[in-house]
Amino acid sequence: MKCALYYSNKDIRIIEREIPGINENEILMKVEASGICGSDVIEWYRKDKVPLVLGHEVAGTIVETGKNVKAYKPGDRICAAHHVPCNVCKYCLSGHQTVCETIRTTNFDPGGFSEYLRLPEINVKNGIYLLPDTASFEEGTFIEPLACVIRGQRLAGIKPADAVVVFGSGLSGLLHISLLRATGAGRIIAVDINDKRLEYAKKFGADYAFNAKNFGSGRGSGGKEGKEEGTEAAGGVNFQEAVKEVNGGFLADAVILSTGADSAIEQGLKSVRRGGTVLFFGAANEGAKIPLSINEIFWRTEVALLSSYAGSILDHVTALELITSGRINVRDMITDRLPLEDIAKGFELAAKAQDSLKVIVNPM
Repeated sequence: MKCALYYSNKDIRIIEREIPGINENEILMKVEASGICGSDVIEWYRKDKVPLVLGHEVAGTIVETGKNVKAYKPGDRICAAHHVPCNVCKYCLSGHQTVCETIRTTNFDPGGFSEYLRLPEINVKNGIYLLPDTASFEEGTFIEPLACVIRGQRLAGIKPADAVVVFGSGLSGLLHISLLRATGAGRIIAVDINDKRLEYAKKFGADYAFNAKNFGSGRGSGGKEGKEEGTEAAGGVNFQEAVKEVNGGFLADAVILSTGADSAIEQGLKSVRRGGTVLFFGAANEGAKIPLSINEIFWRTEVALLSSYAGSILDHVTALELITSGRINVRDMITDRLPLEDIAKGFELAAKAQDSLKVIVNPM
């Protein structure tokens, strides 16, 4: 079978290797679609682990099952989680499956950017979700990233009618915006430095969309009810005043940082109201620090800072339901479809993070 062996974002080699064999408790899956995740292009994160076959947002068809596997059969359409929890440790039993030690050691063999995958026994037990015929394999690749988003918002305690600022309108930011819209958020404010992505943000549910580059000069981008791109932003001074103007004089109930840019983190910490929450969702640059004053951010404010990682089994099930029911439209987030042989182009598009949103690789 063919695999894409990753050395760096600019060095990805198509190789041939044997189709993995399975034991009596495992499954062999044919990969029908695999998404390129923003984390796939973070070079510093895996520079000491290369070369390796990446790809964890996958959907496909079961082609072979071990004799002890009873819940699934050849021909089943599935999506699969690469990291899965043990479900019995202290972390899992306290509701933190995504920081379980087991979840840090489990994975596919070899990875989603290949024609076939071996799903180990624990993945078969705790990480397979049947994909109904009404959903495409491409839609199935969104179940894992949406599960991560669901978990983040659940931990953040975001409630219907909350005003939420989402920094970053890449794929994860758009999933956050879509989920906020589907679950009844009040005002949704998107922030990015790319006007094209701000257009996507409004398409997928943002009420207001501001270009962060324009603040300081006092100009924003986009808005609700007839506001056009480039219109004057909330008093023309700074982003926090923009938030107050469109939110009845208050800062945001919650801020979601779907980007790890230093400037976004700094602005996000200033944009949350007293008693609000800041969710650190996107990975930051290597060695990045949180720029804050303890007295300014915390003392007398009761602001909560929290992080989330991955998605639990419940989050995957919820993501599957939201996508297959049509409540969240992921199909229109796909901007590029490529064969495995052209995966290097896909990584280039994902790393540039410009007009491209979601790149789907079709290995077969």
